[in-house]
Amino acid sequence: MPKFQLQADFAPAGDQEHAIAFLSSGVQNQQEHQVLLGITGSGKTFTMANVIQNVQLPTLIIAHNKTLAAQLFKEFKAFFPENAVEYFVSFYDYYQPEAYVPNKDLYIEKDTSLNDELERLRLSATRSLMEREDVIIVSSVSCIYGLGSPEEYGEMIIYLQVTNQIPRDDILQRLIELQYERNDYDFHRSTFRVRGDVIEVFMAEAEYAVRIEMFGDEIEAIHKIDPLTGKTIETVNRIVIYPSSHYVTSPDHVPETIRLIQEELEQQITSFQHQGKLLEAQRLSERVRYDIEMIEQVGFCSGIENYSRILQRRKAGVPPPTLLDYFPKNSLLFIDESHVSIPQIRGMYAGDRSRKTTLVEHGFRLPSALDNRPLQFEEFEAVRQKKVYVSATPGDYELLKAEKAVVEQIIRPTGLLDPQVEIRPVMGQVDDMLDEIRNQVAQNERVLITTLTKRMAEDLTEYYDDLDVKVRYMHSDIDTVERMKILSELRAGLFDVLIGINLLREGLDLPEVSLVGIFDADKEGFLRSKRSLIQTFGRAARNEKGRVIMYADQVTDSMKQAMEITYHRRKQQQQYNQEHGIIPTTIHKQLELSLVSEEPEEIVSETEALYSSKETIQEQIEQLQQEMKDAAIALAFERAAELRDQIAVLQKQIA
Repeated sequence: MPKFQLQADFAPAGDQEHAIAFLSSGVQNQQEHQVLLGITGSGKTFTMANVIQNVQLPTLIIAHNKTLAAQLFKEFKAFFPENAVEYFVSFYDYYQPEAYVPNKDLYIEKDTSLNDELERLRLSATRSLMEREDVIIVSSVSCIYGLGSPEEYGEMIIYLQVTNQIPRDDILQRLIELQYERNDYDFHRSTFRVRGDVIEVFMAEAEYAVRIEMFGDEIEAIHKIDPLTGKTIETVNRIVIYPSSHYVTSPDHVPETIRLIQEELEQQITSFQHQGKLLEAQRLSERVRYDIEMIEQVGFCSGIENYSRILQRRKAGVPPPTLLDYFPKNSLLFIDESHVSIPQIRGMYAGDRSRKTTLVEHGFRLPSALDNRPLQFEEFEAVRQKKVYVSATPGDYELLKAEKAVVEQIIRPTGLLDPQVEIRPVMGQVDDMLDEIRNQVAQNERVLITTLTKRMAEDLTEYYDDLDVKVRYMHSDIDTVERMKILSELRAGLFDVLIGINLLREGLDLPEVSLVGIFDADKEGFLRSKRSLIQTFGRAARNEKGRVIMYADQVTDSMKQAMEITYHRRKQQQQYNQEHGIIPTTIHKQLELSLVSEEPEEIVSETEALYSSKETIQEQIEQLQQEMKDAAIALAFERAAELRDQIAVLQKQIA
């Protein structure tokens, strides 16, 4: 029986059948580079899913930002419910890297805000790769950053089985080595607690805890339990406990690790002294000796990733292990929106190297910290996976690498056409768009607006909000989970207009959007290049009424080329529709759960309304109206506003 089992209510259509056969054959014939040139709405994700089922290989899918990665993760999870579909992105909601500014003598300490759920998902991804072959991981470009060695990680795993003879204290010691913390009062992820002969472990990579019942030195029973209530979910005969961090090291390796760190420290101090850098020598000595003491005592220290080259016994300059190293040699790599993802991957190493070189030169880090880094682009090119670049506008690099291994997916099975594009003058663009917004809202349709700067996005949001437009903005300062919530709420109709900069281009699946406004479209540059404009046009391509308004005082070459390509694709689709008797219809896509399985109450209300009678909906409205009044009396105005929005959603269903 095949490992991967694709489940979908529809079959390949249009260009999909040819694209699936072409790419599957290429992978099976060891073609290293291929390009899927698929336009927005042509079903590229479904094509990728079919290729995975055909070739039956573990697969990594790289997206260029967390928002798109989260969307792809949910789509592939729906296509492969019986397989291990995982999500691997940076686990920081906020990240200020360690840095030093010499001309100001300013040291900036590393400052982060960890997202516990994203960290769990990362650990779940590597666990799946250790245990299964039917694994699909959707990742941001953070997958090319250094990670703990898969060999070391695998060696530290604890295997426990009913009837095993193992002293309780040995289990506790192993848990500490895996960087689990004992906490008998606050039971949370990556902790354990002990009650007599019962050990409870809250797994680092799972949403459940494990209860291990001992009888002397024998494991009598193992239960998966709800960490909050303690109720048994399942009784099992065997459990595997993985490290709570990718940076773990065996206690047997600690003495040698400390010796190597001390050796490098002495060499660097001597070098600083010969250069007359006594302050730098003192600074480095204090910092590293403190880290050594922590590693000696608990096997871990803050910033231990900076010693990863020593922990992994790598030579200087040797690339660090990454998520790519956890995959078997025979596996598949899709690079989604490759025209953006490839330049991101290419540029990561240089910025990281420059920052760390300054830290090393001024005594904040040992030279080995330079090898805690992302892959250089040449190292990424050398990875073992067969690569498929996916984009509506592939870059020159991808096309050159693939040579003739390029397949187009231009026809949309839904019959939807590329949007109509018109140009209007920049003067009065804000008020002109306001009139368009009001027309769209009257038709219960959504609007996207792209601006050139973050400030303009925020100011425009504030201006429209003052005019009673339900509007939000989205840019890079908004964390991953919040972005997905914003997009879900836009689709649900909790607001009508979303304003952004470049987060509203590639891959976002928003069928309710029928109008895209592009402010200052004639300002040539990355955000208004031919590729960017085509991608932005695509946000209106999932709606049969899709339109794009570009505000510009001149027609740039990028605008002209983007419009020509769009017009050509419209003609192709129109011809296909006529030949096959297809009437274009808007894609109706079910509202999905958020990334962390917490659906906003408002979205639940709309979803329920779709399947309820008018009488039932009216009863819900009356109940919510009373709750809204009660909240206002209690001065809970934020709650009252939430209830007001829920009522508005329900009222639209019976209008």
